[in-house]
Amino acid sequence: MKLFFRKEGSGPPLIVLHGLYGASDNWMTIAKQLAKQNTVYLPDQRNHGRSPFANTHSYNNLKDDLLDFVDQQEIEKATLLGHSMGGKVAMWFAAHFPERTKKLIVADIAPKNYLLSQNDSSFNLHRNILLAMQEINFEEINSRNDVDILLAEKIDDKRIRQFLLKNIVRDANTKRYKWRLNVPVLYNYLDEIVSGVDQNQLAPKAPVTNYPVTFIRGMNSHYILPEDETIIKNIYPESKIIDIQNSGHWLHAEQPVKFIEAVKS
Repeated sequence: MKLFFRKEGSGPPLIVLHGLYGASDNWMTIAKQLAKQNTVYLPDQRNHGRSPFANTHSYNNLKDDLLDFVDQQEIEKATLLGHSMGGKVAMWFAAHFPERTKKLIVADIAPKNYLLSQNDSSFNLHRNILLAMQEINFEEINSRNDVDILLAEKIDDKRIRQFLLKNIVRDANTKRYKWRLNVPVLYNYLDEIVSGVDQNQLAPKAPVTNYPVTFIRGMNSHYILPEDETIIKNIYPESKIIDIQNSGHWLHAEQPVKFIEAVKS
């Protein structure tokens, strides 16, 4: 698969992998800062942004897409920075291709099955989001505000709705609004997105010491809990965890300065 991507700066290659519902343009502010010392590549992952839609969305698919991407760009070895779903893609790719991985930076996600977490409602949250998105009839939509009103019936969090609204574009042929996400496929693969790349899947590769590993955690987020540190250390015994105060899951948007400092460190 040939992914759409953006590119900034010069220097050692750094590939940024966005999370679920994300796209490369969400990371441009961060990329411009990191591009002062790196060549920053920002691909849209399959079924997101301007990249092709596909009928599948497994972590093996996403890992293979990334391998195609580094081959197409003739990148021999890169630092990987992945957020949320993108963090799991980065971990999975690095585990299979350590020779192509210089460093691994994982933003606010742990190598665990979130379906089994008693303190986490990720699956239900995303299930409700994707159901609400599928219910939008764009033939009746005249503005993004119309979509916001309809989403608000199912999604209380205004920040989440504003993030989702960034994925609305006009169709070049019909001139109607549409999602820039393959919503039905993301819904069908939600189990995999939430549960995949856990400690059991990574165990055959552990302990991972081929490359430096850093996790960056938002302290107001529930994605990396204190008990997850043991899981992380079992797989990545030499890894470090950097905490960012006053930040939730979208730590790169909520605390960009501190996030950039953490990545650079």
